[in-house]
Amino acid sequence: MPLTDSYGQGVTYPTLTDKPNAQTLGQGIVDGLTPKVVMTFASAIVRGATIKKPAPGMVTWLKDVGRLEVYDGSGWVSFGYGTNTWKNISLASGFTGNGNSNGTPQYRIVTLFGEDTIMLRGGVNLTYTAGTIKNGGVINSTMLPTSARPTTLRTVPVACSATNSTVTSLKLDIKTNGELTLVGTGGKDLPPWASLSGVICSL
Repeated sequence: MPLTDSYGQGVTYPTLTDKPNAQTLGQGIVDGLTPKVVMTFASAIVRGATIKKPAPGMVTWLKDVGRLEVYDGSGWVSFGYGTNTWKNISLASGFTGNGNSNGTPQYRIVTLFGEDTIMLRGGVNLTYTAGTIKNGGVINSTMLPTSARPTTLRTVPVACSATNSTVTSLKLDIKTNGELTLVGTGGKDLPPWASLSGVICSL
């Protein structure tokens, strides 16, 4: 009768009294170890079709989104990581980068506490026509990709210049269609720049 490994992982191996069978031996080792290593799948859909009943502690790598996930007993959750590269935000007409020497406007997606999170940095120079911010405040000419869009509207504060303004912060709306919109300018509040640095919010 086969025995199991001494680490309590349920990996079986034959004893000297078991009937010799190379296929059974190999299959027992492979089937025992495979669920305990990092399994690679093309997507979550492929994983779901392959692993019908995941067990707590299983770990998988999803190639389409480049994400490491573990099954916690009720669902697949992401490991925390922060190595995703920063990507430039394409700015619409009327906006230029490096506002207040904050650097190029950029974003990246990381996983914090098991959920996708967007991070922003950089500064944006703002211009106005007859006291109205250009492009309705939408600063990006190319919408954020689907992977960087929130499931519902996210509204966060961002710092702005005190020059030509009675306030030192504006509202940034991160929209479900990928728009980044600055809100709060007009009248006596026409700051020449806004900073995106420090913005972190869940998607």
